[in-house]
Amino acid sequence: MNFGYSGTCLDHDTGPRHPETADRLRAIREGLKRKHGVAYVEPDAASVSAIERVHDPDYVRELREFCADGGGDWDPDTAAVEESWNAILQSAGIAQWVAESALDGDQGRDTPFSLGRPPGHHAVADDAMGFCFVNNVAVAADHALSERDVDRVAIVDWDVHHGNGTQDIWYDDDRVFFASLQESGLYPGTGELDETGEGDGEGTTLNLPMPAGAGDADYAAAIEDVVAPAVERFDPGLLLVSAGFDAHRHDPISRMRVSTEGYAIMTDQLRALADAVDAPIGFVLEGGYGLDVLAEGVAMVHETFDGRDPIPTDEAVDDDVRDLVDEARAIHDLD
Repeated sequence: MNFGYSGTCLDHDTGPRHPETADRLRAIREGLKRKHGVAYVEPDAASVSAIERVHDPDYVRELREFCADGGGDWDPDTAAVEESWNAILQSAGIAQWVAESALDGDQGRDTPFSLGRPPGHHAVADDAMGFCFVNNVAVAADHALSERDVDRVAIVDWDVHHGNGTQDIWYDDDRVFFASLQESGLYPGTGELDETGEGDGEGTTLNLPMPAGAGDADYAAAIEDVVAPAVERFDPGLLLVSAGFDAHRHDPISRMRVSTEGYAIMTDQLRALADAVDAPIGFVLEGGYGLDVLAEGVAMVHETFDGRDPIPTDEAVDDDVRDLVDEARAIHDLD
């Protein structure tokens, strides 16, 4: 794969004992050293105007001034320093590059993956939250819609936390289909089944609040039976993956049971989905806070695109997950 990366993203300092640290990117790069076919690109930072197409300009100005004044705690979870502003622009720019690269035909072993931080999927249109300041994947989707000949973008978010910011930004817009698989009841407490979009966007938001303890078979069933047919019906021109790795069974801040192999299975499913709808695919890093398993997860996505076949799981689908899948299929008229 081609990985978008910049050392500027290391300058975003969240302080001691914060789970979202620069060591996350260092761990990923260290893990990728041992893999064949890894390539790095340093994309340009995003412009302020590009970010303001997604975020309220007053909020963007306030954020820029906040960092210029030395930063601090925006909220109890979300911290910044002066250097964070450039990291924020850079992280958004790397996500833009994912959309641009994918649409230029970089697929297969050249599929793009953004290694940017701070992450983005909790950032709503007019506020930062949950470690996130600018919604990187939303900026990438907007870039495809505004700058390229793309009418529809699908975003699949497999981070263990609900991508509330991505949902918020596109909730009433029929050009973006947003699907999220998240641990039910976990921060930020959004993402219920009946949150399906409004206005022009009615039906273009799909939430699967997975029960705690869900594992490889459960996630695979949710993608195969709900996410894939919904995205196929939407027929996007680009598929973006908000790739968090905190649903891993060894991540310190979730109760899910996805294995490293589970990420290979999901990657293969979404790659096949992109092929089915004849859309390019690209990945944008979100969460993942166990350094070893974060690095293993990103490396597994890379290995899957590099030709490694995933090992099928022999787990059974949990009854609660099967009920969730059936209800979601009914709500979204997939039967």
